[in-house]
Amino acid sequence: MIQVQLIKEGFEISCVYDGEQALEVFSEKMFDMILLDLMLPKLDGIEILKIIRAQSMIPILIMSAKDGDLDKALGLGFGADDYLSKPFSMMELTARIKANLRRAHQYSAPVSSAAHSEKIHIGELNLDTDNFTVYKSEDEIKLTAKEFQILKLFMTHPKKVFTKAQLYTLVWGEDYYGDTNVINVHMRRLREKIEDDPSAPQYIKTLWGIGYKLGEF
Repeated sequence: MIQVQLIKEGFEISCVYDGEQALEVFSEKMFDMILLDLMLPKLDGIEILKIIRAQSMIPILIMSAKDGDLDKALGLGFGADDYLSKPFSMMELTARIKANLRRAHQYSAPVSSAAHSEKIHIGELNLDTDNFTVYKSEDEIKLTAKEFQILKLFMTHPKKVFTKAQLYTLVWGEDYYGDTNVINVHMRRLREKIEDDPSAPQYIKTLWGIGYKLGEF
């Protein structure tokens, strides 16, 4: 059903039916995005996610009938870009796919040689907004597209406090309906990468009951 719908929308689809076949096809072809079910035979979705994410930053949208916070945290914690709970409408699925592809295209678009790259320095972090790179001191930090967008938002607005609703609207480009888990997981992952001590963050501060803001340096 999903395959038929997406073909109607103009997408070129490779459909596989178990985890081992998924990895085999992924190694043989080039893709723009992966739609991944968590519950697959032979090799489950989480294992596939871990293997693919270790070698590629391709957008991955998880879908699952399990709607618990644990599944969301587990899937997103291993690097998924988005999560869709079953049952869902074909309209919502198509909208999510297009949104993820659009963000991935914006993230990976080549920079004109004539363009001047804007570099922002805060503490030990150095962010290049045009080349999509982040360094902490001399070490490059590998961020997902959404992690980069979140960090860029804070570093380009160092005095502003962002609520979770504002973060979701600005980074995900969608209306916010109160699903705080997506924000929490991405924020935790980002802090694990940029903070010396993620349990006592210095770069992204939590203002309890309000939101987040960049720390002062």
